[in-house]
Amino acid sequence: MTVFGLYSRYYDLLYRDKDYAGEAEHVHSLIQRHFPGAKTVLDLGCGTGGHDLTLAARGYSMTGIDMSEEMLAVANSQLSSLDPQQSTLDFFQGDIRTVRLGKTFDVVISLFHVVSYQTTNKDLTDAFVTARAHLAHGGIFIFDCWYGPAVLTDRPAVRVKRLEDDQLIVTRIAEPVMHPNDNVVDVNYHVFVRYKASGEVQELKETHRMRYLFLPEVELLLRETGMSIISASEWMTGREPGFDTWGVCFVVKG
Repeated sequence: MTVFGLYSRYYDLLYRDKDYAGEAEHVHSLIQRHFPGAKTVLDLGCGTGGHDLTLAARGYSMTGIDMSEEMLAVANSQLSSLDPQQSTLDFFQGDIRTVRLGKTFDVVISLFHVVSYQTTNKDLTDAFVTARAHLAHGGIFIFDCWYGPAVLTDRPAVRVKRLEDDQLIVTRIAEPVMHPNDNVVDVNYHVFVRYKASGEVQELKETHRMRYLFLPEVELLLRETGMSIISASEWMTGREPGFDTWGVCFVVKG
């Protein structure tokens, strides 16, 4: 089972306040700025497909890749919300470090810090090679990640999140452990799920290892894979990255 195995059952509830539509609009604006004729988009690490559904409804031909069967099951269950006459969206299982679809796309995206889940230089390089291999001529690669200067300035802290719907009450405790010599944070999740009807409580634990990145190393790794940065800005705001910028969005060309 992948790192998102059991977690995937409650993923959309835990992130129901996440503005997928607004984030997809931000991606759309970046595409229109840097490759306005783009029609096909590949999402590396699509999760439950929140961004892809919105972009497909906007008219892009979308393909989503994720390693987690459980996350893809949730994603596929939402396809009925799209009009098949106007939208194209397909999901496939695959490892973003190794998957090869045998075709190219105008845009490759990798959002919600998927790149930060690539915690070694080899993982990052392999993921970037995958993106480059699937880019059409003139295409762009858009991704976001944890930004090192901000992570070290405003260090991760213990956080508790509690959400519920008509069936469940979910409480998640996130306890971070930093590994400064590896530029990695282990986020240890302890999740309690109470079923309202029965009162039963389910408990699960997962560790998500996240790498924070710095601009010079991103530039170096991209250069080694035949790509270069067009822009780097704070996710959603477009501001210049700084010590208070935990999430940075990169637009890259092949």
